[in-house]
Amino acid sequence: MGHPFLRFLLPLAGAFWAGCGGAHAQASVSDDVVRIGVLSDMSGLYADTAGRGSVESARMAVQDFGGKVLGKKIEVVWADHQNKADIGSTRAREWFDREGVDLIVDINNTSVAVAVNNLARERNKLVINTGGASDILTNEHCAPTAIHYTYDSYALANGAVHGILAQGKKDWFIVGVDYAFGKAMTSNLTEFVQAGGGKIVGSSFLLQAQASKAPVIALANATADTVNTIKAANEFGITRKQTMVPSLMFINDIHALGLKHGQGMVFATGFYWDRTDETRQWARRFFEKMKKMPSMIHAGAYSAVTQYLKAVQAAGTDDGLAVARRLKAEPLKDFFAQNGRVREDGRMVHDMFLVEVKKPDESRYPWDYYKVLSTIPGDQAFRPLSKSACKLVKAS
Repeated sequence: MGHPFLRFLLPLAGAFWAGCGGAHAQASVSDDVVRIGVLSDMSGLYADTAGRGSVESARMAVQDFGGKVLGKKIEVVWADHQNKADIGSTRAREWFDREGVDLIVDINNTSVAVAVNNLARERNKLVINTGGASDILTNEHCAPTAIHYTYDSYALANGAVHGILAQGKKDWFIVGVDYAFGKAMTSNLTEFVQAGGGKIVGSSFLLQAQASKAPVIALANATADTVNTIKAANEFGITRKQTMVPSLMFINDIHALGLKHGQGMVFATGFYWDRTDETRQWARRFFEKMKKMPSMIHAGAYSAVTQYLKAVQAAGTDDGLAVARRLKAEPLKDFFAQNGRVREDGRMVHDMFLVEVKKPDESRYPWDYYKVLSTIPGDQAFRPLSKSACKLVKAS
């Protein structure tokens, strides 16, 4: 039967704990605002492929989500990291510590991204890198609250090298830049060329590449550096005898270069605006606002912010670690994230695309620049977990 007092007390205790559980389950948003910071190059070498276009992409995502999450307002702020790690990390620290920023996206510079990843780990804040390239961000510099979203040097080199090796061209010369991205890309290119039975015959400047007579010249640089290198190669007559393979190429670069100089180049990309009805619909909205078609960084920023807000809604909180866990718990799918999922190392694995730049007479309308040669499944495009150097990956 039990003691009469206990029979009276137990229902009260149950009601108390139910109340506690209900309170815990209630939405928890810091500062009653969800703030998203776009940290990018706003005025320098990489501004056209990211920059203010990433800000607009984030705003579009917020608008399409309804402007609120968990009943709280969503704000987008932005800053220029000027491609300097100290400036970028200082701004990120101010955002995290004093201005209530919950998520930072873009960070289209590897040295800045490494610094911000470290801050994210210390502050339990979420970073979704939609602009940086080096795959060290999900290897030695991985963090529980850091996600690498759009592409990385491993996937880009993987796609480009396999596409060219399939043509029977085995000897490669690499022209790269002497900073974090260039070094990472050179390493990735070398790995895939050698694994595919090819050989790196040199790594230096363009004229040395010409003198080497290597059938393939791979470029471990980006944006204006890539465009200028290809233009110079055309002027020197290099492209008539040797194949130029850009490892990181944006549609904005092709627009600046022109199809005359870019035609026939093959490389991997995470996004092409004219691939499906969904990509075209979103890209045209972006074009109305920015007067240019979106790069894969712009598309990745929209997708990342959208998926982040869905995860906040599902988790019931904007706590960085809780949202990161939620993002890793469910598949991601939208016009950008084809077969997407976030692994334990923070790598967002998704399909990549091998494309070829069209000849001028093949282009039917403005920005009609690519032929999609093939889809590269995410599990084949990105570094497998078995080769990961991330400490978050459990040893098998």
